Amino acid sequence: MEEDNKKFKDNLDEGLDKAKDVMDKVTEKASELAGETGEHIVDAVESIKDRASEIISEESMQKMKETAIELAEDAKEVLDNVTEKASELAGEATEHIVDLAEDAQEELKEATTKTKNFFQRLFGK
Repeated sequence: MEEDNKKFKDNLDEGLDKAKDVMDKVTEKASELAGETGEHIVDAVESIKDRASEIISEESMQKMKETAIELAEDAKEVLDNVTEKASELAGEATEHIVDLAEDAQEELKEATTKTKNFFQRLFGK
């Protein structure tokens, strides 16, 4: 019975470790994607700004530059928000995994104690 409990605990620990690894990878990938998205937005804005400077008069160009700067700032704000949300989600997931592991350990201790008591009463030791 204790061997079964140990196997259960080992399997639970292994599962929790795998879940944590998955969450770490999800967080890392979300951060990468947020960074890449921001870079693409900034690159697109810069490309538009460069092309516009070739075509449009100086006055219009100034307005386009201002718009491009505003768009780049907006893109940075969106990127910051996405990164923050990804970090929050990863943190919450980690907290839930830790809580789950703690609950599982408590349940395992309780089950072990009850099993031990049962056999002690059964065999009178």
